[in-house]
Amino acid sequence: MQKLKFLVPISRCLHRNGFVRSFSALPSYTQPDYLQEEEVLVEGRANSRKAILNRPSSLNAVTASMAARLNRLYESWEENSDIGFVMMKGGSQGAFCSGTDVVALYRLLNEGKTEECKAFFESLYKFVYVLGTYLKPHVAIMDGVVMGGGAGISLPGMFRVVTDKTVFSSPEVQMGFHPDVGASYYLSRLPGYLGEYLALTGEKINGAEMMACGLATHYSLKEKLPWIEERLGSLITDDRSVIESSLAQYGSLVYPDGTSVLHEIKKIDSYFCYDTVEEIVEALENKAAESGDKWYATVLNKIKEASPLSLKVTLQSIREGRFQTLDQCLAREYRTSLKFISNKISNDFSEGVRARLVDKDFAPKWGPPKLDDVSDDMVASFFAPLGEVEPELNLPVSVREPDV
Repeated sequence: MQKLKFLVPISRCLHRNGFVRSFSALPSYTQPDYLQEEEVLVEGRANSRKAILNRPSSLNAVTASMAARLNRLYESWEENSDIGFVMMKGGSQGAFCSGTDVVALYRLLNEGKTEECKAFFESLYKFVYVLGTYLKPHVAIMDGVVMGGGAGISLPGMFRVVTDKTVFSSPEVQMGFHPDVGASYYLSRLPGYLGEYLALTGEKINGAEMMACGLATHYSLKEKLPWIEERLGSLITDDRSVIESSLAQYGSLVYPDGTSVLHEIKKIDSYFCYDTVEEIVEALENKAAESGDKWYATVLNKIKEASPLSLKVTLQSIREGRFQTLDQCLAREYRTSLKFISNKISNDFSEGVRARLVDKDFAPKWGPPKLDDVSDDMVASFFAPLGEVEPELNLPVSVREPDV
């Protein structure tokens, strides 16, 4: 365990205390209320409420209507003095949430409905900020698949429970996009350069590894989840320490196994510390040729599968995120997301979704096709202000104090 002793859990840095606040969620124009209710179910107990993501056929991928409903539910629950704490879980056996429904976005873009895509990002990012500044204790039960935006709608909360079946990843660069929904905030705060590694490779990590690097606060065997939910459901409290002790009662002490990528943290720090993607790739290539270690070749292959533009934008996003608050990260990610879906500089997002999730030929034609073809000006444009015609993301920072 000496190799892992530095991987202590990061403190839960998003929860705030104080201030009475209100927030009006964006309305959803895409689905009638009864369909929204089916996609996010609600379970009420004496002193708590539970949001259940309920799109099993898509591994609970988040839609515009789901984001809008989550906003409304969490606002009302926060204002209800009879509710002490809130929970979130996935309704399907194999997934908590597979992220944003990018196929739905892809189809909207093909139909020319860019404004609906923008409204979705705005609603989703506002929910992340609300969760990150939530007054009441929040418990996310992250069992099964936790990808991309699925992490974004859970990690900002106070308690994050993972299991022996949890699988986390940030695969956005392989789809011609960037890790968003607050990813530049939480990935940039992982030990060393682990965040850059996970973002640029899309590598998967399990529940034990999430505990070791601080992404999760509690670990439990999947078979114990019914006991945890029953115990929490019986509580009459808004005291975080009571909730903490209840989670710990059914928790397990766990460490990454011998094959964990966390045992390669020295390598990760040595090669993902460089200022540019080109330097990272060159250093990995040189070491791969010199050592013959298959680890380097595997990492290189994952990076080279991704969109060159996405890689460069993602690296800069995480580097900037290290010095920004959650609201600043979300505002910047919103700009970047709108630039990606505009297809003005590149259509990598549409092409990546087509290749991986629609046609499934896994042969995207990236544009630009090489790292050398992605100019500094091109990357900078993804971080530039949106301009007078396009409004920036308007988060309720005046009534919901952001973290520093």
